[in-house]
Amino acid sequence: MPNQWMQRATRACLMLLALAALPGSAFAKDTPEKPTLTIAVGGLPGLYYLPVLAAQQLGYFRDEGLNVTLEDFAGGSKALEAVVGGSADVGAGAFEHTLFMQAKGQHYRAFALMGRAPQIVIAVVTSKTGQIKSLADFKGAKVGVSAPGSSTDLVLTVALRKAGVQRSDISAIGVGSGATVLAAVGSGQIDALSNVDPMMTKLTRSGAIEVLVDTRTVKGTHEVFGGTMPAATLYAPETFIQKNPKTTQALTNAIVHANHWLQTASDADLLKMVPRAYLLGDPTLYLEAFHNVRDAYSPDGLMPADGPATSLRALASFDNRLDPKKIDLSATYTNDFAIKAAAQLK
Repeated sequence: MPNQWMQRATRACLMLLALAALPGSAFAKDTPEKPTLTIAVGGLPGLYYLPVLAAQQLGYFRDEGLNVTLEDFAGGSKALEAVVGGSADVGAGAFEHTLFMQAKGQHYRAFALMGRAPQIVIAVVTSKTGQIKSLADFKGAKVGVSAPGSSTDLVLTVALRKAGVQRSDISAIGVGSGATVLAAVGSGQIDALSNVDPMMTKLTRSGAIEVLVDTRTVKGTHEVFGGTMPAATLYAPETFIQKNPKTTQALTNAIVHANHWLQTASDADLLKMVPRAYLLGDPTLYLEAFHNVRDAYSPDGLMPADGPATSLRALASFDNRLDPKKIDLSATYTNDFAIKAAAQLK
């Protein structure tokens, strides 16, 4: 009897091993080609990059067999430089980077969408609301942006043009996106502001600003851009994706899992996940800011059908060096990995 039991157990083990070896088997888990890698992030404490932070903090990268280092940079352009220079394998940044890089003859592709709205707010400093009642009144105004040429500048430019005001009609002043924003508003250095959360929530709560344009929601984004404006993505050189498809899939699985978690996470869940240093010493403010931008997070990691064209249209109006006719949008993103990742969560 013991021999028969051993024989049956051996046969069962062999069957499981055989099943695991089958392509696409539910028992199989692809081993990433590059299990240890670095992601360059353009401002990790910001709510814009919350999905990548969640994927790290909740162990979703680790669950996919990845040992990921998140290297934080002052902005998206600096993170892109790290990827271009080879010190980082993958970038976490705005979709628009793939368009600009293609215009320079370099091929980068977004493969997981984290944000479906820019999360940028345009507001007037309260002391100036008597003179500036709408975007049409911005001519001659000093407007604070995180940095000239940044996404905050892009959203500002597109919104102003809809109101009949050109970028050359204002003075854009770089004020960062942290405590320097508070100083710029408090000192009277600027009349208006285009910036991100949690600072915009903090200023609104204190009564220091009055909001005119809000792209923290999908509805507000459509009003400005006339379509879905893709924001934060995971992107990489085309060569990386081709050489490391299993690694790319594993990264996408983790991000889509994080996107999914953020749709239903409770306030307590969020405060438990986010490092204390990122809460600005005010958990209540952080939670308020999170709820202001929650609609902006992609639920499934998929690039919306109208997203790339909307982005290209906005960028071309912002930077005349970008010729839309020379951009192949299909080469700037892929939904293949996100489709597989979303299917695994069902």
